[in-house]
Amino acid sequence: MKKLFTLLMFAIGLPVSVMAQGSKVFENVSVKSKILNADRKFAIYLPADYETSQRSYPVLYLLHGAGDDQTGWVQFGEVQHIADQAIAEGKATPMIIVMPDANTGRRGYANDPKGEWRYEDFFFQELMPFVEKTYRIKAEKRFRAVSGLSMGGEGTFTYALHHPELFSSACPLSAATGPMTLEDEEARLKRFNITATDEEKKAHFAKYSILELIKNIPDDQKKAVRWYIDCGDDDFLYEGNSLVHIAMRKKEIPHEFRIHDGGHTWTYWRTALPKVLSFVSEAFHQY
Repeated sequence: MKKLFTLLMFAIGLPVSVMAQGSKVFENVSVKSKILNADRKFAIYLPADYETSQRSYPVLYLLHGAGDDQTGWVQFGEVQHIADQAIAEGKATPMIIVMPDANTGRRGYANDPKGEWRYEDFFFQELMPFVEKTYRIKAEKRFRAVSGLSMGGEGTFTYALHHPELFSSACPLSAATGPMTLEDEEARLKRFNITATDEEKKAHFAKYSILELIKNIPDDQKKAVRWYIDCGDDDFLYEGNSLVHIAMRKKEIPHEFRIHDGGHTWTYWRTALPKVLSFVSEAFHQY
């Protein structure tokens, strides 16, 4: 019977390990944060052979957009089905996918101007070390990537630009691109009822404006990260993504820039995710 089952699985084109074991997603894993003074949740995707193998895996940090939480990519993005299919078809390598919650307390992936809410510090100093010690993750730049949509696309930009030594690939989808001018920064802080001095506003703008960060990339860091930038032609964030593309072209930063038919919707992002998984896998593999 076991032999018949194996032959049947090969006949329909599915690896036996996928059918026998199956991938797993845990939506409400938590890590204690001293920086944010709270327990922080994250969701995690473990590939089909995780529990039956002894190997370690590359990792993709997948960031949600505004209004969602760590369950967004699971519930609406169908990450488990899409990742399973991409891996089964050989279009992506088996990987662990970590989806943190950036919607609790304050919304977003950044530190605030006064350092009173330090989500970015939490991500790099607490979340990343925790998951990479808890799970069998290859904790090297080559085997680590980041992606996200909308607000998470902005987080993808800032995290990879702030820490190019940590990520092999970065894939912002329909990304917010931060304030274009200092006036935009002031309006944004006012919208979120965040007060700051003029100097704090200037420093925060320099740290979180994607165009400012690109303008100031050192020459020896231009090829530090593989970039895949994707946005729909009907997306309200199309202009900002196009300006980032132009800035990268002028700065001679290698990147892929893709415009497809669609808007700021889960339908679009579910279609984009397989390409992200394939793109990051290219770095995870041996060239």
